Amino acid sequence: MELIDTSIVEQIQLKMIRPSQFSVRGGSQKMSGDDDDLLSNSIREHGLLQPILIRPLIHGFEIVAGHRRFHACRSLRWRFISCRIREMSDKQAYEIQLTENIQRKSMDPIEEAEAFRRYVMDFGWGGVTELAKKIGKSEEYVSHRIQLLKLPYEIKSRIIASKLNVSQALELTSISPEKQTQIIEHVINNDLTVKQIRKVKSLLKEDLLEDPKDLRKSYQAIRIGKKTCLALRVTLARIDNLIDDVQTTIEPRQRAEIINFLMGIRLKIHNVIDEAIRFKNATAKSINT
Repeated sequence: MELIDTSIVEQIQLKMIRPSQFSVRGGSQKMSGDDDDLLSNSIREHGLLQPILIRPLIHGFEIVAGHRRFHACRSLRWRFISCRIREMSDKQAYEIQLTENIQRKSMDPIEEAEAFRRYVMDFGWGGVTELAKKIGKSEEYVSHRIQLLKLPYEIKSRIIASKLNVSQALELTSISPEKQTQIIEHVINNDLTVKQIRKVKSLLKEDLLEDPKDLRKSYQAIRIGKKTCLALRVTLARIDNLIDDVQTTIEPRQRAEIINFLMGIRLKIHNVIDEAIRFKNATAKSINT
């Protein structure tokens, strides 16, 4: 980009402006629903506080940054919109769009991956190293996003829906689609850590996991163990509340006997909690070792 800003700000007719042909999100960036209404209402009340960024074409102009504001103003039936106009190449325009969307965290990991792939492979504007510098991310961040595109649609859709995080998904890229299908539900339903996924992959590789249902049963046992511990801790808290009530509502001559009774129950619950923790840890150890 130029070191000296040579852009100008002018009012431009909306009909002369079109969305970017190199949209980083693969299409229109128009909002919908509540977000659209909020922005439109804000612009209606306060005006457009920041011009959108556009670049001149042979015929008209193209949006570089500010698609959301553009669509909001159009929904308000504005004829003109304040624009910052700047000469720039396709590559520069794409880099600005990409950086803006990443900073705003408006893209899911798969959208980012597709945008990175287009920059590096489709358009051939630079490698992973150059792109990482342009958007202020590490090379590892960019390359890992691109790796996600190896996954089948079913798994990518889980990432988009935030049911599977990037670290979990990356662990699945190194196994076959058939094995991915075998374990994906277990990974999601039990929120497996990276370490646990690697253990499952090792079992698959060594053919020690004959039936994925066995894995599911193990994690169900862990989940039940956790819920049991939680339920017992809730019971313990209720016993403590009863002891506090006794201290303030029962006469001293009756208080000692009742408190001794409740403390005895409390001790038994503690012992049961210890048993539940041992069961949970033993089950987890059988999976992680």
